[in-house]
Amino acid sequence: MDKMFLHGITPTTIIKGMGFPEIVFVAYQMMFAIITPALITGAFANRVTFKAYLIFLVLWQLFVYYPFVHMVWGGGLLAQMGVLDFAGGIVVHATAGFAALASVFYVGSRKYNKITKPNNVPLMAIGTALLWFGWYGFNAGSELNVDGITSLAFLNSDIAASFAAITWMTMEWYKEGKPKFVGLMTGAVAGLATITPAAGLVSLPVAALMGILGSVVCYFAVHLKNKMEWDDALDVWGVHGIGGVTGTILLGVFASTAINPVGADGLLYGGTAFFY
Repeated sequence: MDKMFLHGITPTTIIKGMGFPEIVFVAYQMMFAIITPALITGAFANRVTFKAYLIFLVLWQLFVYYPFVHMVWGGGLLAQMGVLDFAGGIVVHATAGFAALASVFYVGSRKYNKITKPNNVPLMAIGTALLWFGWYGFNAGSELNVDGITSLAFLNSDIAASFAAITWMTMEWYKEGKPKFVGLMTGAVAGLATITPAAGLVSLPVAALMGILGSVVCYFAVHLKNKMEWDDALDVWGVHGIGGVTGTILLGVFASTAINPVGADGLLYGGTAFFY
């Protein structure tokens, strides 16, 4: 309560043990708080009034996002149970993805073409590029330092996204007879969402494996969504929600203190020597 409305936080207030101003941390966390509800928005675009949207954003932040942040990153209930989430697989992607699905159920489908195709691929490509670039800050920045783990999280993000993109394109190529650039980009985002909770906690080969597995799971989740005719306009549930959950589960399998001593050993203790 002593920090309510940023009381007592000045440009010279240094976080104990961190070595950088607390106001920098506030700005960084604000980025997470902004992007998370923005993800949900992609699911029900064009179906709510702006006033209702503003009310939803405020209430969702208060009753969903902030509690999860404190439970996972703030030393709360889930953190005390040993839950790890390096950069937001639970806090951001899982919560946003499943909130998006709930929103779709509540708001309902659009009256026209429930399953629509992208109509501006160049803009989608620019958006994917910006998102991928921003994800470096999202994942690598979550180390809150500049060291080997920062570089590991950076490279893991690239590797997972790249393997996931090729995996998605290959599956779509096999199923539909031709490769699609939209599928390549969708797979990249699925890989980024999957590696997010584990970015600084697993090795580079594991990141590749997580990218492949995340892409496969998200691919079938999107097809399930289409089959069920859930009008999630930007596949927020299938890509971000399922990607975040998949990555969190795989983190529990492949995490290794040999990679990051601050983490934990997963079910396979980081895997075989190949995974180190």
